[in-house]
Amino acid sequence: MYFFVKRILDILITLIGTILFFPLIIVISVIILFSSGYPIFFLQERVGKDWKIFKIIKFRTMLKNADKIGTNISSYNDSRITSFGRFLRKFKLDELPQIFNVLIGNMSLVGPRPELLKYVEYYADDYSEILKIKPGITDYASIEFKDESIFLNDSTNNEKIYLNKILPRKISLYKKYLREANLKTDLKIIFTTFKVIFR
Repeated sequence: MYFFVKRILDILITLIGTILFFPLIIVISVIILFSSGYPIFFLQERVGKDWKIFKIIKFRTMLKNADKIGTNISSYNDSRITSFGRFLRKFKLDELPQIFNVLIGNMSLVGPRPELLKYVEYYADDYSEILKIKPGITDYASIEFKDESIFLNDSTNNEKIYLNKILPRKISLYKKYLREANLKTDLKIIFTTFKVIFR
């Protein structure tokens, strides 16, 4: 029953959000287009519920083909990040297009953040449990690691730091959410997320 109600709320909230934020989405899209050209959106394969691969949608915050000139992990001072992209990241606005992932049904508003396949496979046993539910836009880990890129300022070891230090902590928080998942928890996480962003 919880997951049925959760899906209904996901659809209702994201539909309202799409209407409210549509002008902002257009403005951001135009700024990206004129400041750094196409593509406006960044699409990347992530692992979803039951190990199904889907493409997460974000506003592009890096130079074109940034994934070909560096690692998948970016630091706060990453030279690949555009000036406008840095602004979008600061206020988490680059995540806004994920409301379309929620409408499509491969993500939820609240749930463990979706990861790249290679990271999921590295902790396959843990993710066998985590991937029983849909990934989300925000969760406990998103709140705790709201400034994650600040922890990643060693360009030579960022991926190693993420894989061996940050991701294990995130996995612990993902499992915490699984244990506590209910509508009250989801609403608390959504409220806390907005509170943290606008603090």
